[in-house]
Amino acid sequence: MVNDELTGAIINASFEVSNELGAGFLESVYEKALIVALSQRGLNINAQVPLKVRFRNVIVGDFFADLIVEDKVLIELKAVSRLLPEHKAQVINYLNATGIETGLLLNFGNPRVEYYRLHKRKDPDHPVDPV
Repeated sequence: MVNDELTGAIINASFEVSNELGAGFLESVYEKALIVALSQRGLNINAQVPLKVRFRNVIVGDFFADLIVEDKVLIELKAVSRLLPEHKAQVINYLNATGIETGLLLNFGNPRVEYYRLHKRKDPDHPVDPV
């Protein structure tokens, strides 16, 4: 599996954040705490990365990736009581749009952090441009 060591470090950091902060904060609090935990591991993190989606060379949409770690793992954070299929689909769409192979969906909305390791489709043709 791609990026196992890196995703393992990110998941461990997310458990540290969850254990120390607990549930009930806004997503932005967990994002900032995770940035601290990952930075202390010496990892390179980009937050709220603006990206534009193109269709036939025309910009048709944009979005922000919550975190991109080491330019290899895209992280989507949630702080909800229950993850929905749309949340996983969102990460997969972001992966397909960016070309990044591996994504993590992290939910801090419960007493124990919930996570999913996701991978982009093998045949996407969804170009995206960093802003």
